[in-house]
This record gives sequence, structure tokens and C-alpha cells, in this order.
Amino acid sequence: MDFKSKIFVTGHTGMMGSALVRNLVARGYRNLILKTRQELDLTQQAQVEQFFQEEQPDYVFLSAAKVGGILANHTYPAEFIFRNLMIQTHVIDAAYRHSVKRLLFLGSSCIYPKECPQPMKEEHLLSGYLEPTNEPYAIAKIAGVKMCEAYNRQYGTQFLSVVPTNLYGEGDNFDLETNHVLPALIRKFHEGCEQGTSVTIWGTGRPQRELLYIDDCAEACVLLMNLPTEPYTKLIRYHTGPLINVGTGEGLTIRELVKMIKQIVGFEGHVQWDTTKPDGTMKKVLDISRLHQLGWRPRFSLRDGIQKTYEYYCQMVCQMGMMNTIA
Repeated sequence: MDFKSKIFVTGHTGMMGSALVRNLVARGYRNLILKTRQELDLTQQAQVEQFFQEEQPDYVFLSAAKVGGILANHTYPAEFIFRNLMIQTHVIDAAYRHSVKRLLFLGSSCIYPKECPQPMKEEHLLSGYLEPTNEPYAIAKIAGVKMCEAYNRQYGTQFLSVVPTNLYGEGDNFDLETNHVLPALIRKFHEGCEQGTSVTIWGTGRPQRELLYIDDCAEACVLLMNLPTEPYTKLIRYHTGPLINVGTGEGLTIRELVKMIKQIVGFEGHVQWDTTKPDGTMKKVLDISRLHQLGWRPRFSLRDGIQKTYEYYCQMVCQMGMMNTIA
């Protein structure tokens, strides 16, 4: 991508999209195309077609998606599969028909089987049954990965799918009904400190998770989009399809994560484990050897990333308090 390229970042108000925008702006890219959901509804094919016809973007980062944790996936399965299928179908097809040079599709590590060998390699895709708690979302994301592969094979497009591990950081969702484990823990422990109450956590704490700070993921995505022709072509023609994992390659248990967040937040109260609630997949760690071969390593340690995320959450709480006071 040169600095004059027209770059469309979908979902730029979300955690992933906003991190991509921060990274691109910091690198000197100024010709970014950004549309809110109110300005452009990606689930509506006519709107997407009109947008691509008028704007003719050179590169597309497809980060727009409906996302959430176990509770959200359980409560809104139809929305998760429908919205994600519509968004990626319309954008990928329009990118082909309007000759986009490269497209990067953001997948999810939940596309790998529930009983997947560890660490999870790109070739493990579709090798077993999915985790039931997020199956509709995973199926939608698998469809996006396979759509990129099919368009590359039939039309010669240059579409790459990225599989990030569990992401967290600035712009995260702290709504307890729809969020993921790390922001949920930060909010629960923060409110536990303020209210002097105990904190209840779902599951046994035994599952292992891999966590990547959002700005590290954005850095990896921009690096991949900017690869020279030969290594980029090699990536999208890999025998597993145009798919590459992005993560740290290291996992920790939920109990270990709880201990770290407690220390950072300063919570000294009682922690209760609600073992009647589901654990989800017991272990999810990505094999990131292909990304390492390209020279990429994460910059933020988990502790530093959580500290930055907690500072962001505290700023949000402070701003909301000021707004309520003014109102």
C-alpha cells in the first residue's frame, strides 16, 4: 500500500477497526475511507454496491462483525450467523467486482474444532466439530475464510484471511451481557472494589486462553497487507488456503488470568466460581510459526496490555460519570 492508496476499514468504530485506523494513521496513511453503520449498512447489498461503485477502494480491511462472548452467542445465535454472513458476503463479492487489489478478512480462533490439537494450526480448520457455545458465529467466519479462498481460486483475487486469537484492549466491550472474558473480569473486579462485594466468575477457571493486545493485532494485519508480492502470493496460495494465525502462541488458565487482573485492579475481596456455567473450549492456543517466519512478534506483554486496558476502562467510567453529572 502506498500512502495515496484508498483504504477502506470496515467497522472502524469497533475495537479492531479503530486499532487498524490508529496504526495506519501513525504510519502516515491519510486516504482512509471510514463509514459508520448509519452511513453504510454492510448487511444491505445495494448500499455496499453503491459505496464500492462511488469510492473504488484499493485495499479493504474487513474487520466489521457482530461479536460477543458465550452469553451473547447463546442469546442471539441467529443474529450472529445472519449479520456476519451478510457483511462478509457483500463486502468480499463487491471487492472482487470492483477490482480491489488486496482484502484482509478478520476471522476468529473459534473457527477451529472444539477438540483441536494444540497449538492450533491453520491446517486444523474443518477437521472436527465446533464448540457449541459459539457455533453460529464460527460457521459464519468459516464461510468468510472459504469465500476468500474460492474467489482467489476462481477469479485470481488477492484476499487473505487472518485468524486472531482472543483480543482485548482500547475500545473493548465492557457490557457484562455481551463481552468476552477479559473485559468482563476487569469490570467485575473494578465494581467489586468500589462496592466492597465479592465477584462471581463463570466456570471452573481451568480452561486455557491465549490473549493478544489489540494494537499488536493491528500491527500484524498491516504488516501482512503490506507484504511484497512474492511472500504475499505465497501466503494466499498456501496448501491450507489463504489463512494465517495471529497471536502470542502462549496460553494461561482463567484462574491465572483472574489472579493477574485482581492484582492490577487492586481487588482484595472474595472470588466465587459458578461451576454450573459453561467453561467453553478447554484450551485454545494458536500455532503462529508462519507469522514468526515473517519476522513479526507482539510488542505488549499480557500484564502491560491489561494495565493499559484497565486505564482505558477507568477513563471510560470517569467520562460516563461526568456526563451523568452534567445531565
